[in-house]
Amino acid sequence: MRKNIWSGVLAGSMVVGMLAACSSNGGTTATTQPSAAASTGAAATAAPKADPVTLRLYTYGTEEQYNWKKTLDAFTAKNPNIKVELVQLSDKGDTQEATKKLDLAAASGETIDVLMFSDPASYAQRVGLGMAAPLDDFIAKEGYKEEVEYKVDTHLNGKVYALPGKFNPWYVLLNKDHLAEAGLKVPTDWTWNDFADYAKKLTKGEGASKRFGTYFHGPQGGGWMEYLKLMMENQPTNADLLKADGSSNLADPNFKKTLELRVKMEKEDKSSVPYADMISQKLAYRTQFFNQSASMIAIGSWMNTEIGGTDKVPLTFNVAVAPFPKNNPGDPNGLTPVTTDYVAVGANSKHKDEAYKFVRWYTSEGQIAQGKNIPSWSKVSNDDVGKIIDTILAGTKNPEKVDKASLVNTLTISKASQVVPPASYQAEVYKVLNTEYEKLILGKEDIDTMIKNSQEQVDKIIASNKK
Repeated sequence: MRKNIWSGVLAGSMVVGMLAACSSNGGTTATTQPSAAASTGAAATAAPKADPVTLRLYTYGTEEQYNWKKTLDAFTAKNPNIKVELVQLSDKGDTQEATKKLDLAAASGETIDVLMFSDPASYAQRVGLGMAAPLDDFIAKEGYKEEVEYKVDTHLNGKVYALPGKFNPWYVLLNKDHLAEAGLKVPTDWTWNDFADYAKKLTKGEGASKRFGTYFHGPQGGGWMEYLKLMMENQPTNADLLKADGSSNLADPNFKKTLELRVKMEKEDKSSVPYADMISQKLAYRTQFFNQSASMIAIGSWMNTEIGGTDKVPLTFNVAVAPFPKNNPGDPNGLTPVTTDYVAVGANSKHKDEAYKFVRWYTSEGQIAQGKNIPSWSKVSNDDVGKIIDTILAGTKNPEKVDKASLVNTLTISKASQVVPPASYQAEVYKVLNTEYEKLILGKEDIDTMIKNSQEQVDKIIASNKK
């Protein structure tokens, strides 16, 4: 079934490519420049120099987001015989626009030496389309294991097709002033039970002025599903609502435990903002936290650039950061949902050795040279993380109000669970689960009924997609 899906996507891309051929950006095509002719005399007897290689890097990342000039200059300084030409797929960093243009470029037969994907779905789908070359032989030759060398495990069907760049783990933002008021310490290793206990102790007041312990920004509209699998996402494997083979993972006990946690916190402890309020008032997680309506939020570390306050959302209190909670005291600390850049070697590249050399450098030393994001490379020192955080926080309005030590500690210990390749019908599954969750949290069905109804509907979706 999946092969048919990939074929269909590729066919569609090719049709678009033919229709758009007249308007394609001819300026993105590059040719390898030959070396200068050898001079006569003594130089003629010298060993010939290898021709310089030009690699074409296809990316959605903008200069503002990724410091490309600085980064590529640093690579060229170390590798003067390799030039990297940037192919900008979206001027505004729009990943959807960039993905469409990448598909068009591949369908049109453009040479793609290095390419980047912004999420597991794009990565898995383009690997299925044959756009990325496997890197296992390169990795074996170098003598490391990807899942040890990096904090994001990028294996798909037993092979590695990309190395991870930036590292954006989920964590918990805390109002440090509220913690002090309640006599609570900044957690460095805690469970979801601890999180619920903190939320209960941080909740204060009644009515319109009530301050809640926490705010969950989902699920909603079939998205923000992280909040429906809180106690699944911190598992090393099978951390999603579907398994790697596309089958249902709703029988996982931690799915039910997540539902129990959400119901308990909202209905019994009354420590989380009501789901009905989130939907009816179209609440936003930034304002809930920065307006101090909620003392804690579990969210992605893309917030690093905002936690010190911005012009739009000022910071008027002290902020701390804690790791994503685990399920049991004895579980590994730091496992969390993570977003990253998947950096791959193009399957049609004629310079795969050089392309891999760039990918390996970029996802390790290059991340430090870039200085924009926390790297997924596990060999980055705490000092390096601290320097990058200093740079990021310096761009905020009140960096002095951020507990930098807690932020660095959390980012350093965080590690992603294994990537679960998304199924083609995943969006259908998410919508069903979102609808059933709303019935549960709004009191229209109990947890067991919700799970039973969800499982039946999900099984039907899976069966219909296997015909």
